[in-house]
Amino acid sequence: MKEVIPVVVINDINDTIDLLSKLREGGINCAEITFRTACAKEAIALGVKTFPDMNIGAGTVINREQAMSAVSAGARFLVSPGFSAEVAEYANENGITYYPGCVTPTEIMTAISYGFTVIKFFPAGVYGGLKALKALSSPFPQVKFIPTGGVDLSNLKEFLDFDKVYAVGGSFMMKGDIVKNCKEIRRICEL
Repeated sequence: MKEVIPVVVINDINDTIDLLSKLREGGINCAEITFRTACAKEAIALGVKTFPDMNIGAGTVINREQAMSAVSAGARFLVSPGFSAEVAEYANENGITYYPGCVTPTEIMTAISYGFTVIKFFPAGVYGGLKALKALSSPFPQVKFIPTGGVDLSNLKEFLDFDKVYAVGGSFMMKGDIVKNCKEIRRICEL
């Protein structure tokens, strides 16, 4: 089964355990905690400590300093909205999984030149969605994508059915009843 990577924004450290517990209860054992809030590093550290078997990473990592901070907190992977050479270099130097954001052929070629073949395609809805992924897959058969932004329960299955999709990211499951949304994702993924 392909993975769904919830993009989790934690504004208050006290929400960390509750949000991650709801993901797990719904059957999703992964979280990309965004690095765009004041408590991101602490939330990652608390999540990793409380749920050691959960695949917790850092999202919205845009520079080396944030990458270092996230990894020191225990992040198992890094995600950027765009391509960052300094984050890519840090990830390569330290053996950290990094999913750079790329939407153009030039960005994808840059990611490949750094050794990355799994990339975040963000915002997927704005940059052509599944149609764009299919077009980009032709010249880059070695690349797998993590479409994020514009993916929701209504189109999740068509993204997951495409063989060049490694995983799907998004915050859509974090809106409303998180447990119910995650269970629906699991149902869709297992069809």
